[in-house]
Amino acid sequence: MTILDDRTVAPADGFLVTGASQTSPHGAGLTTALSRSTAQFARPHGPDLLGRTEKYLQWQQARRDAGVWPFSRCLGSAPRSTCVVRDEQGNTRDGINFGSQDYLSLSLHPAVLAAAERALREFGPHSAGSPMLTGNTDPSLALEADLGEALQMEHVMLFPTGWAAGFGTIVGLVRPDDHVLLDNLSHACLQQGAQAATANVRRHGHLDLAAIRSHLSDIRSKDSRNGILVVTEGLFSMDSDCPALGPLQDLCHEYSATLLVDVAHDFGASGPRGTGTIGSQNLLGKVDLVMGAFSKTFAANGGFLATRSESVKQFVKMFGGTHTFSNAISPLQAAVVVEALRIVRSAEGEQRRGMLLEAVRALRDAFAGYGIRCMGDPSAIVPVPVGSEKVGRLAYSLVFDRGVFANLVEFPAVAIGASRFRMQVMAEHTGEQIQEAARVVAGAIDEAQAMVNPWTGARPANKLDV
Repeated sequence: MTILDDRTVAPADGFLVTGASQTSPHGAGLTTALSRSTAQFARPHGPDLLGRTEKYLQWQQARRDAGVWPFSRCLGSAPRSTCVVRDEQGNTRDGINFGSQDYLSLSLHPAVLAAAERALREFGPHSAGSPMLTGNTDPSLALEADLGEALQMEHVMLFPTGWAAGFGTIVGLVRPDDHVLLDNLSHACLQQGAQAATANVRRHGHLDLAAIRSHLSDIRSKDSRNGILVVTEGLFSMDSDCPALGPLQDLCHEYSATLLVDVAHDFGASGPRGTGTIGSQNLLGKVDLVMGAFSKTFAANGGFLATRSESVKQFVKMFGGTHTFSNAISPLQAAVVVEALRIVRSAEGEQRRGMLLEAVRALRDAFAGYGIRCMGDPSAIVPVPVGSEKVGRLAYSLVFDRGVFANLVEFPAVAIGASRFRMQVMAEHTGEQIQEAARVVAGAIDEAQAMVNPWTGARPANKLDV
């Protein structure tokens, strides 16, 4: 998830809601619930660190009362393509699940469950230590070796979460005099890692190679002594698009910079034998640094860094605090990922990726049938643009009530005015589920747009030109 800067955000204005009032069926205070953004609360003032959080809670509660708070929901069953979900108000629905991250539907695969059961019996549920002490286990060391083979990068280290992998890699390698160059849409763990490591952080327009070259040239014209880390992702999770990694790696070589690619969303779910964008672009073993997460495709928490350099691995193990000062990934999680990776690299994995891509294309086509152009390229993430947060919040309430679970994304994960539903597709989604989900989400967006008076007569940004 991206986290965007809030410093240039102006206070939200009031607005009118057509067909709804402050005492609408969604609850009292609908106008309050639909106004403002998280950005307006991100930089509170005053000496009382605790008390100054109250205004945010009041706004959050108004959204809960109005049924337009889409966060912190609870699964009441396994994350299948259908499941039970409960919101923070206690409202429970049984419906179609496009809100969970289980791209190849491996969470309940019999072989994965069996691997978890074996590890639980042999090792118990807990690693019981930092990986720098005695937290490593036979499954975690086996996982490092298997990942190294899959990525053609000999040296792999594990982290307790994907977030820890991104943050820990950057703070482990980068020092205050070094430079970090980030895509504007880089994940929060990467942005926060860069900010923690150095004040020399630059951001460039999304996937803009010319801007990257300009920044690298400018940095090197002033500083030939310190390091530059260039950070990108194999698949950007909010826009569902990919960089051209070959030209980007060439640029890094040209300017003596180092490239870090976060493959959290594409590794396992796409590419030959699940090697993601790096494999699809014939760059296995050629990218400087690869980090990723197990929580999207591999049915477990955890993350990793892969490198061709043993010295880099050993240095980050010691100085990447999220590795050194966290408990190691549990043996149960490691065993699950070992088995999931085996499936990913097998003929069954190819079949599941084919099922996933078929489901993704069917969902995008279904939305196109309702006049909605989904963002980006076909991947397990299907971003359905909404635009206005007011429309998005009302649409979310309708979608949840009608038994479809889809994540509404707004600031700070995306820019203000660029809200969207992020549909997360699984290999086991059926054609009927896909058609129903598209019908419900598209209908809810149309209804919500009709409820909120438009500022202008402009056509909604998510509609196809027909």
